[in-house]
Amino acid sequence: VGHCHPDVVKAAHEQNQLLNTNSRYLHDNLVDYAERLSKTLPEKLCIFYFLNSGSEANDLALRLARQYTKHTDVIVLDHAYHGHLTSLIDISPYKFRNLEGQKEWVHVAPVPDTYRGLYREDHKDPVTAYANEVKNIIEQAHNRGRKIAAFFVESLPSVGGQIIPPAGYFQKASEHVHKAGGVFIADEIQVGFGRVGKHFWAFQLQGEDFIPDIVTMGKPIGNGHPLACVATTKEIAGAFAATGVEYFNTFGGNPVSCAIGLAVLDVMEKEHLQAHAMEVGNFLMKLLNEQKIKHPIIGDVRYQCPIYIFSCFLFGSVK
Repeated sequence: VGHCHPDVVKAAHEQNQLLNTNSRYLHDNLVDYAERLSKTLPEKLCIFYFLNSGSEANDLALRLARQYTKHTDVIVLDHAYHGHLTSLIDISPYKFRNLEGQKEWVHVAPVPDTYRGLYREDHKDPVTAYANEVKNIIEQAHNRGRKIAAFFVESLPSVGGQIIPPAGYFQKASEHVHKAGGVFIADEIQVGFGRVGKHFWAFQLQGEDFIPDIVTMGKPIGNGHPLACVATTKEIAGAFAATGVEYFNTFGGNPVSCAIGLAVLDVMEKEHLQAHAMEVGNFLMKLLNEQKIKHPIIGDVRYQCPIYIFSCFLFGSVK
């Protein structure tokens, strides 16, 4: 919502003057913020955990999935990056290939890229073809006696090249994952919160019939303040709570963080920022596609707005 937005600064200052405690002490801001977030998500995703960073959120999502499924293995997309904790480096091909390599419980699926991937725009059914790659990975894992806990996917693979998965891919892939007893985790840390314009969450680009089992969010939700969240279902949260080992995060969901989170949502609504993202995105795509027509070296144009205000990527035409 912009550097030092006055409404966000004011919310933080006013709450700091009143009370800031650790999360052992309940506060209305925590409930109010969870309720506001719930209105942006499908009804099924109704349990919220608050944390300090996207890496913490993804690590917790991994724990939730493993506790719920009683399985260990994780499927990720090639070139993915999900955070800087050890557990997340292990499921980030972008990182682990330059470090200790791929763990036996990690399985890498091809990026559903219809421009430069295995199955392209001229394929008769790239959606099914890419989903079948996930199915094959599951079968191979089962043949080795391994069981899938989760398919961990960034809704729009960003580090992997600003990829927009073809609509229907998540639905078909999640069918295979659910059949194997796993869950679908949508990492929205860089791409969610209205940045895709048309929807509040990037996974919604797949269609209204698709609902992840777990959604993680971070970066933009605090406008620079350390704030992150995991949203999931009652069933998954219940299995996690059944261990008797409660989840506790000293400052995740403290009154000041939640006041800031609420202020960010207020600004987004008041200033129509989601609609603005759509308008600016369409404007830039139009101009860049005009350049694509003029210059054969430009093969594909796609955009995202992850960490920065706006990022534009031009990809060469050589496939």
